[in-house]
Amino acid sequence: MRINDDLSKPTVVKGAQLDWLASPSPGVDRRMLFRIGGEVARATSIVRYAPDSAFPRHTHGGGEEIFVLEGTFQDEHGDYPAGTYFRNPPGTSHVPASKDGCTIFVRLWQYREEDREQLVRKPGEGTSIAPWTGATEARILFDDGYEQVRLERFVAGATIEIDNPRGLELLVIAGGIDFAGDELESQTWVRLPAGTEFRGTVRGGGATLWMKDAPLLHRGLLPLPQVT
Repeated sequence: MRINDDLSKPTVVKGAQLDWLASPSPGVDRRMLFRIGGEVARATSIVRYAPDSAFPRHTHGGGEEIFVLEGTFQDEHGDYPAGTYFRNPPGTSHVPASKDGCTIFVRLWQYREEDREQLVRKPGEGTSIAPWTGATEARILFDDGYEQVRLERFVAGATIEIDNPRGLELLVIAGGIDFAGDELESQTWVRLPAGTEFRGTVRGGGATLWMKDAPLLHRGLLPLPQVT
């Protein structure tokens, strides 16, 4: 399966408008934003857990990166409320679940082979930095020199200007942004190849963005065991 796999083109996907597709585990559904592969896939998705649902124990052969959008995500290691960001590097395992239901943003099999740092950032954690013009808060969630992940909150009417020397992914967590003649609503995912700048205007009510500044696929990326 291949979905939005041409990394040379700017890509905008309004995730909230996609149909939910069932996963192999009952009560766990997905909206596929990017995918190369079958059930084992290099993938970016929005995943919904129904109340009292769980996914069987599995090992992250290619790593897993998650941001909790709604509700509380859980595993045997703890509870992760909305706004939590964490990274499970290759070789880690868990049993993901949600007692009351949740929605998460997930990136799979997009780790560099040498990236083995495991971390959890609960809401409000991370390194607070000076926000960009028009923003009220900015936090670095992860930065290892190869990629930077940050969360930034913007006020209504602000102009967002992001240079893009390496590659850029954005997810609108809340609010809306006018970009390239279109409105980016909550759960809209944007992927821009290096050199394509992001210029947008925040709509009424403000906006919160999850952002990754990094090559769209790293050199030294862990290989998939199979591609279909």
